[in-house]
Amino acid sequence: MASSSDTHQPSVSDVEKDRTRLCEEFASITGNHSDVAQCYLAENDWQMERALNSFFEADMERVFEEDFEENDTPKKKQKVEKTPPEDCIDLTKDSPAAQKPTDEDDNKLSLMSWNVDGLDSDNLQERARGLCSFLVLYTPDVVFLQELIPPYVHYLKKRAVSYLIIEGGEDEYFTGIMLKKSRVKFLECEIVTYPTTQMMRNLLVAQVTFKGQKLCLMTSHLESCKGYAGERMKQLQLVMQRMKEAPEDVNVLFGGDTNLRDTEVAKVGLPSGVCDVWERLGRQEHCRYTWDTKTNNNKSFSFVSRCRFDRIFLRPATKEGVPRLYPDHMALVGLEKLDCGRFISDHWGVYCSFPAE
Repeated sequence: MASSSDTHQPSVSDVEKDRTRLCEEFASITGNHSDVAQCYLAENDWQMERALNSFFEADMERVFEEDFEENDTPKKKQKVEKTPPEDCIDLTKDSPAAQKPTDEDDNKLSLMSWNVDGLDSDNLQERARGLCSFLVLYTPDVVFLQELIPPYVHYLKKRAVSYLIIEGGEDEYFTGIMLKKSRVKFLECEIVTYPTTQMMRNLLVAQVTFKGQKLCLMTSHLESCKGYAGERMKQLQLVMQRMKEAPEDVNVLFGGDTNLRDTEVAKVGLPSGVCDVWERLGRQEHCRYTWDTKTNNNKSFSFVSRCRFDRIFLRPATKEGVPRLYPDHMALVGLEKLDCGRFISDHWGVYCSFPAE
């Protein structure tokens, strides 16, 4: 008969299942193979947060060797850097031959949200250059970015000079907001910590004005993987509370890689006045799947998964007399492969426009 202490010990099969799950989750978050995940997890007593910290401490500066000289390592990041680095070539500068927008289009706010998968170091500079090409093509007023790493931000600061970049972190991986300097005026920003995150996630908030209208812009990369639904829903609750509590004269936009499943959103619920932009625009099928392993082969998965992880939420201003934003267009971007044979990211970008009424 087994001793009473033995009954409290997990079986070998349970331990194997648990460690296999951890390896899969680690590999999904970092974009690495399971053998790499197993190495980091084993070295850190199978503690996910410790293993992730260890992984992200690895030197990633070499990714952009062309932009980093031996003695030109970027100094500690500031949350907002208004002066671009020296030796900049702005790949996003408006072309002199560009057609002048109509008054109607000029008064629309345009937004792009994209998980750029900076953790995938393969062809990263070409993929970052590809992002800049889309900034030229769409000239979005606001850009929400997730999975940035310091070298990626350094590249953008040298190649997207027409944008002000607000960073949601300094080390490892984080989010960012880009503001078109000629169109959006930056006021202040805030980083809100998720108290119980295991994956170093937070909420980046920026207060700005556009055409004299007050906007609150928010982006985040909510907790990843199916097994972290509970934490992800707590993070969504915090986001929704911030949107709900924003002043009545402010239009609020949130966008990012939410990793949300529809059932999770239903459990949390959206506050009165907050809408999911994709749903408001009629649930257009061509915009449904923002993470689609059936079409996007940047990652090597043995399964097919099609999910609407990247979402945009809007809470229009409610004060009488204040212009209210509403969505009129949504499209997925980044659907074409680059010359290197890969896409800009394993996620498609989401582009939206918002007139005011």
